[in-house]
Amino acid sequence: MENKETGTPPLIPSREGGLQLTLLLTTLSSAFGSAFQYGYNIAVVNTVFKSFYNETYFERHATFMDEKLMLPLWSCTVSMFPLGGLLGSLIVGLLVDRCGRKGTLLINNIFAIIPAILMGVSKVAKAFELIMFSRVVLGVCAGISYSALPMYLGELAPKNLRGMLGTMTEVFVIFGVFLAQIFSLQAILGNPAGWPVLLALTGVPALLQLLSLPFFPESPRYSLIQKGDEATARQALRRLRGHADLEAELEDMRAEARAEHAEGHLSVLRLCALRSLRYQLLSIIVLMAGQQLSGINAINYYADTIYTSAGVEASDSQYVTVGAGMVNIVMTVISAVLVERLGRRPLLLAGYGICGSACLVLTAVILFQNRVPELSYLGIICVFAYIVGHSIGPSPVPSVVRTEIFLQSSRRAAFMVDGAVHWFTNFIVGFLFPSIQEAIGAYSFIIFAGICLLTAIYIYLVIPETKGKTFVEINRIFAKKNGVEIPEEKKEETIAAGPPVPSPAKETSF
Repeated sequence: MENKETGTPPLIPSREGGLQLTLLLTTLSSAFGSAFQYGYNIAVVNTVFKSFYNETYFERHATFMDEKLMLPLWSCTVSMFPLGGLLGSLIVGLLVDRCGRKGTLLINNIFAIIPAILMGVSKVAKAFELIMFSRVVLGVCAGISYSALPMYLGELAPKNLRGMLGTMTEVFVIFGVFLAQIFSLQAILGNPAGWPVLLALTGVPALLQLLSLPFFPESPRYSLIQKGDEATARQALRRLRGHADLEAELEDMRAEARAEHAEGHLSVLRLCALRSLRYQLLSIIVLMAGQQLSGINAINYYADTIYTSAGVEASDSQYVTVGAGMVNIVMTVISAVLVERLGRRPLLLAGYGICGSACLVLTAVILFQNRVPELSYLGIICVFAYIVGHSIGPSPVPSVVRTEIFLQSSRRAAFMVDGAVHWFTNFIVGFLFPSIQEAIGAYSFIIFAGICLLTAIYIYLVIPETKGKTFVEINRIFAKKNGVEIPEEKKEETIAAGPPVPSPAKETSF
């Protein structure tokens, strides 16, 4: 049971077994696996891959690639991943509806294991095309995991742990990035002999999930609200909570089912047209766009240059990058703990405030460090400060909020929009930032600071605190913002209604 709304909810569920084990294995094997392939140290692997592309081209044509061919080929390789992620985000709605949350995660392992094998043999096969194709497929895997995993964990969690579970997804993603950075060091696997093994390791977490996830329950909310199977939902809750008194949580699911029963499952087009979901939809678009456009890719791009200007040897900058990864992990774990104590809004506002301030100071550092060399040390502090800010709010918290502000019927379509915005903005930043950086240099960070400010203003004015509230309660808060009324249910109707009958979804995902 939760405390009063104004108090701090308990951080320990009624049972210390099922929920934590489900969290550990599903998050580790899915989020960890889908993060691994793009978390390697960019500076090291870029050199290795370009050498492989050049050697392969020479064996085929007896001449090396010129820069006019290498640049578009490499840009295509890099951009394949977010494009695959966009495709995955567009099909995830159909999968989670037809196959369930757990079934979707199981099917998704195909998109991790096959490309892992292809990339592992690409050097022996002397075919860099296998890497390009594999990055598309791995992008699909990441796009599906990015939506299906938080949806699954958010629906498994009791409301007093929903925030912590949502942010723990990001914790394991960051941990996957960190571990890949370590493996990609030149002394380990970031070398011509070891990179096929580095890339093939992306299939190991997927194999772990394929073997373990069938033993865990399907989302109780999916079973009861969408399938109308209360017996299965009750059995899953008993495994997850470990106590007999499940009626309060089951009644909450019944109330949510009745609140949306007349609407059925919403398509993306209906979701965009509904006035009652206007601010929810706008909120996830702002949160996802703000997350990607707030400058995190620019910080990563400039990091090595900033480290070198501060006197760090080029060969040692990879180790500073690993140190930044450790800071990222620690702050994301702290965010996972604080999200149920302080709430979602304070972490988002504080995070964007720190990121915006770091961008402004970093602009001054880059502009004046040639005149004042000591400023280069302040540049390193700004990089780490930005990582701290992004890790406590903009990076992990949106995964929690996007699950909480939609009911079951609209969550599928909402996650499709959410994922599409995430991967499209990711692609746009990766594609356009080098050109922007070349045109305006350090002044690009002023743009990112402005985006941080605008996103923080929107969060302050529109997004309510969702800590400790049920999905129906959050829906009522947004109903007032949207200018619509949701009639209160009478208690006697709640008792007599019984389990809902799922309404057939007559529309496609779009």
